This record gives sequence, C-alpha cells and structure tokens, in this order.
Amino acid sequence: MNLVTMKSKKPYPHNKDIAQAILRVMYEKPYVKPIDFINEVKRVLEERGYYAGLVSAKRIWRIYEEYARKGWVYDYLGVLENDGGE
Repeated sequence: MNLVTMKSKKPYPHNKDIAQAILRVMYEKPYVKPIDFINEVKRVLEERGYYAGLVSAKRIWRIYEEYARKGWVYDYLGVLENDGGE
C-alpha cells in the first residue's frame, strides 16, 4: 500500500463538536426550519472534516435542547415550547 493513496479516516465528532456546529448553523441561518436543521448541522460537521454519517438526529436534538435549557442558545426552533415544566 502506498502512503499517498491511503486515506485517513475522518474523526467522529464529540458532543462539543456537534454543539459548535449547532451554534454555527444558528449564526449562519438563524431562521432555519426544524426540518432542515439536522442536515445543516451535519453539513457543518462535514465541512469541518468530521464524519457525520453516524450522528443521529436524536443526538443533535438532545444537545440543542441541553444548550437551550442552560440558556446558552435561544430556543429559536421551539423545542422547549411544549415542555410543560416551564
């Protein structure tokens, strides 16, 4: 195997990397529709050199919800609206 032809694997993103991608999407497209949100986050991860193929929508929404609950991002997408707890 030639070292020039070998491709290194893209790293798998950690939660912090996904959170940064979420913040980037919120900055670039503040009025993104929830239906497009997941694809936009994965696009940003791919642009940053991560492998986003196994990143689930549930994981992205969980991180978004965590950041919204802590007040680190404003809940533009209305995830906490029907929470009932607040």
